[in-house]
Amino acid sequence: MHKLFILYLFASIASAAPSTSHCRCRPHESCWPSKQKWSGLNDTIQGNLIAVRPVASVCHAAEFDQAACKDVTNNWSDSTWRAAQPGAGQWENWEAWPERHQTCYIGSAQNTACGQGRISLYSAKVQTASHVQKAVRFASTHNLRLAIKNSGHDFLGRSTAPGSLQILTNGMKDIKFVSNFMPVGAPKGKGEGKAVTLSAGVNLAELYKAVAEHNVTVIAGASHTVGAAGGYIQGGGHSPFGAWKGLASDNALEFEVVTADGNLVTANAYQNSDLFWALRGGGGGTFGVVVNVTVRTFPEVPVIVANVNITTSAGDPQFWNALTEWHAALPGLNNAGGSGYYFGIPDMPLNATISVSSVISLLMFPEHTDTSAIDRLYAPLVKSLQSMPGVTVQYGAFGLPTMNSTIQTMLLEGNADTTSGMTTLVSRLYSKDLLLSKDGPSRLSKTWSSLRFDPGQTFIGHVVAGGAVAANGNKIDSAVNPAWRKAVVHLLYSRSWNATTTLAQQHAIIKNATEVEIPLIRSVEGEDQMGAYLNEAHPYEPGFQRSFWGDNYPRLYTLKQKWDPKGLFIARKGVGSEDWDDAGLCLSN
Repeated sequence: MHKLFILYLFASIASAAPSTSHCRCRPHESCWPSKQKWSGLNDTIQGNLIAVRPVASVCHAAEFDQAACKDVTNNWSDSTWRAAQPGAGQWENWEAWPERHQTCYIGSAQNTACGQGRISLYSAKVQTASHVQKAVRFASTHNLRLAIKNSGHDFLGRSTAPGSLQILTNGMKDIKFVSNFMPVGAPKGKGEGKAVTLSAGVNLAELYKAVAEHNVTVIAGASHTVGAAGGYIQGGGHSPFGAWKGLASDNALEFEVVTADGNLVTANAYQNSDLFWALRGGGGGTFGVVVNVTVRTFPEVPVIVANVNITTSAGDPQFWNALTEWHAALPGLNNAGGSGYYFGIPDMPLNATISVSSVISLLMFPEHTDTSAIDRLYAPLVKSLQSMPGVTVQYGAFGLPTMNSTIQTMLLEGNADTTSGMTTLVSRLYSKDLLLSKDGPSRLSKTWSSLRFDPGQTFIGHVVAGGAVAANGNKIDSAVNPAWRKAVVHLLYSRSWNATTTLAQQHAIIKNATEVEIPLIRSVEGEDQMGAYLNEAHPYEPGFQRSFWGDNYPRLYTLKQKWDPKGLFIARKGVGSEDWDDAGLCLSN
């Protein structure tokens, strides 16, 4: 049993919000659990409760530890390391709380003291469903702010919260394969076929390794440390193979989840079906703590990978004209089963004197083996691009024997992703109807050409809809934003800063994204059309309820009140979060 070191941070938390019964309990208040009660929680979860400080604290001021600081510095940008640290997220800005002058940036001077920021005060490093239940009940009993962290791969700050108790599910790694999954409560003979049950902490790299060993595959994403059972699948879960088999949430068969009353319940099509509906697209950290999820598996199939690179001189307007041609071709490529990614770099320095503009695309076609057929599919696009003055085109297609060899070769090399830094995203879903319309592709390119892109900065197109994602809209009733069923591409870019950026400058970046850039990218199809992907969106998204969930939001809000009437599970820009302040500490009305 680990020794629990109790750490109180009264001064920093006391300033967070006024003392009121409409707020979560904070350390300076009499309602805060005593040392004995924290020790009692530690005992009930078998010594897995720890006090938490930001990971960079060992590099600063009185907490400086040379050996520990060297270890932190060496691992700083390693996503797998960050996922396992209670005192870290994947992005530094969600560790900090600059509005309260609480930061712990590794880039700050060594003599700078570290504030706790948004990092939880305690972490329950849960190993079992029972541990989760005990932590949830403790938070409910003592009216504590609760934060749920799977891997911290979150762009909207949902896995950190100031003055909170963290439930860290990253250590829950069980994976179980079944040949014919029978949901709890299903009638006899209603098996769902081959499936895999994942505990909450299984990341995508671990999942892909396991399914490859069983000669099957799954629909999932393209990042090492995304937690498959966490906010990824609960937010919908787009995949580079979406056109083939749909969204990850479309293929979820059953959840086991700890609800706000501390009970462990099963949610599937046969029992707690309303919760099942909400968990497939309603957002992570909102309706409970998912302990495990069961998803369909599919037999291995071959894949053809097609690559088109488009290059112009930097600043040449032909770059945006070429992008128009690319977008106009996307519906046809997508209809043929293609999905994947493209990366636009409007200003890519090659050396001190030469820069280019470039689009690099990678689409994958499962269950295809004839590269000549894919060549013919791309031929009109390649011909059109080659006819444009100043545009250089490279095209190639090749086959890979399995889905998993494609994933390992093209998408998930190495053992981790490069992360850390301070960033905020801006994103939008765009429809097939837009790209098929006469002037839609040119409107899209013209609008995006008006955005600022610094040298080396990239925008990313996720061609992850259409095909089965669209078709599943007629088969699957879930909380996923209906805009997904009309979309072809999810397009995004980022805005970043560093440890020396002042709070005023940060606010200016966020304000410009919120009030200028988002209205621009929405204007391509209209303010009330389509939406944004709730897992990869602006953390201050205006009208997030409609943007993230469309017409599904009223039902989601009603279910939130049913399953979590006291608002124990509050996530930034999640269902019901509008009832609370930005930190989730005090009711806003």
